[in-house]
Amino acid sequence: MNVIQGKTECLPEETGYDSSRLEVLHRHLQKLMDKEVIFGAEYTISHKGKIIANASMGQGSAVSDVKMQPDTVFSIASITKPITTVAIMQLVEEGLFRLDSKVADILPQFAEPPFNEIQIHHLLTHTSGISPDEGCFPDVAPKSAWELIDEAGQLWDGEGEFDWVKAGISGGLRGKLGTRWQYSSFGFALLGEIITRTSGQRAEDYIMEHIIKPLGMNETAFIPTAEMAKRAFAKSERHKKRLDQIIAGTYDPDGDPIWSKIPSTGGGLMSTTNDLIRFAHMMLGKGRLGDVRILGRKSVELMTTKQLHNIPDYCWGANEPDRGYGLGFDMRQGYAHTYSPGTFMHEGSGTCSIDIDPVEELAVVWFVPFNKVFWVPEPLYNVQNIIWSGLK
Repeated sequence: MNVIQGKTECLPEETGYDSSRLEVLHRHLQKLMDKEVIFGAEYTISHKGKIIANASMGQGSAVSDVKMQPDTVFSIASITKPITTVAIMQLVEEGLFRLDSKVADILPQFAEPPFNEIQIHHLLTHTSGISPDEGCFPDVAPKSAWELIDEAGQLWDGEGEFDWVKAGISGGLRGKLGTRWQYSSFGFALLGEIITRTSGQRAEDYIMEHIIKPLGMNETAFIPTAEMAKRAFAKSERHKKRLDQIIAGTYDPDGDPIWSKIPSTGGGLMSTTNDLIRFAHMMLGKGRLGDVRILGRKSVELMTTKQLHNIPDYCWGANEPDRGYGLGFDMRQGYAHTYSPGTFMHEGSGTCSIDIDPVEELAVVWFVPFNKVFWVPEPLYNVQNIIWSGLK
């Protein structure tokens, strides 16, 4: 079992954490690698504001034989969503809109029924009825927003600005507004367009300027630097080709006249576990990291307060009558999880997770890229339980 240790700020015992539980974690991860459930693992654990563990194991690419490093860069996928939510809340604090503002007030494509009553809050909580992610409801297969955009793009004559919002909502709603939780990355692309139109900056640029750079997250970006790309986990041959183009300086992020215009605010960021811990520390600091203010305390409190009540979740075979969800953060509770009430987290497809427990002042980010499975709980929920077992 080859574990590569990264940089830490103190020993686990100095914050009241049992370091022997890390050996249990390593054995669990090794078992998953041996079964080819995951390629490898990278993680960072922070307790009481100090990084007490940072390590990596296994394979650092899906297409080549390199080792995972404690600073391997990876696609954080939907962990982008809480960061996008912080950007939305910043604009709320600027008075540009409220969470109960109608989306139609900003995106005129929403002016007619059944879209005209959708609020920004509905998009943030996945209760708008907008096109859900692929596989949410496999028994019913209407065209997704992305398929509708693709079809409209093929018919587009290239004149004027392609209206991807209109194309994406042309299939109508997949559920009655505010009646059920149905996960929608397309909804977060729409939130990105709202950021663009209200801030005057492209959403990705706004997020980099107002969140990522102020937090000193120097290894987080929508388009990684060449140096980051050299350390990035390649998910596929196609992904490796893109990384190679970035390294060579030949990648054109604006090359596609349709898809490059759609904000990547639902899942486009790349980062490292250590960089994401800085974002977690800001959330634990009620919107501040040291002297840097990102968000007001009341906005953080709203983001991390359960927003839904008796709203069911049937996505991916679930049958949850009361989905725990904040603003951009998952807040599910139950006997599968050992973290404290009030813990907020988000998973990223592929897969990775950020879990923040304000009661214990424990924040964890881990990257466990799936190998020969689509999704299983052992690299996520089991890992969380092992890590939380180290609290004394």
